[in-house]
Amino acid sequence: MGVKPRLLDLFCGAGGAAKGYQRAGFYVVGVDIKPQPRYCGDEFYERDAMQFVLAEVDAIHASPPCQAYSALRGLAARRRPMLIDAMRERLLALRVPWVIENVVGAPLINPVTLCGSMFGLGVRRHRLFEMSRAPAMTPQCQHDLQPEPVDVTGNGGPFVGIRKAPGGGVSRKPRNLAHAREVMGIDWMTRRELSEAIPPAYTEWIGWQLLTALLIAA
Repeated sequence: MGVKPRLLDLFCGAGGAAKGYQRAGFYVVGVDIKPQPRYCGDEFYERDAMQFVLAEVDAIHASPPCQAYSALRGLAARRRPMLIDAMRERLLALRVPWVIENVVGAPLINPVTLCGSMFGLGVRRHRLFEMSRAPAMTPQCQHDLQPEPVDVTGNGGPFVGIRKAPGGGVSRKPRNLAHAREVMGIDWMTRRELSEAIPPAYTEWIGWQLLTALLIAA
């Protein structure tokens, strides 16, 4: 087996993105400003992702904090960082394929939208992916095949009422932690970690696009 390409996973959280990239064939190095004891990547550094430098990586994924762009941002008690533009400027200066991920409403340029219904998951969880090299084709939402999607946002407490939000938000909550893990395709995270995670199916698909970009550049 040859050496795996190395992917830098910035703002990595507990590793939903990392698991997908691993499945695509990458060696994944995670960076987060907070401890991530359940991170599933191959290496982890507790550092500021905006300042971290790692030599000899083949691709970069960045998931800057999304709260400032979320549909619920008006409920936040404090101002949240808006790092997408600064992150893009940094990535454009590099010579490797890259991806910036964020929520619907974030200021990404010509992003690909991915949805759990594209991959047979129990969540919709629309997410945007701006890529240094746009893929030739992208899958389409299959909402008609997913009549009862589950919403894993929040901390797992009860929800009362009707919520209307962009990005596939619904009011149907998981029955318990095991159900939340099942619909996300993630089996190692806490309920709060799941609420912020990217389903690995998304980045497995993105990972294949990055591998294609690497082959073209070789």
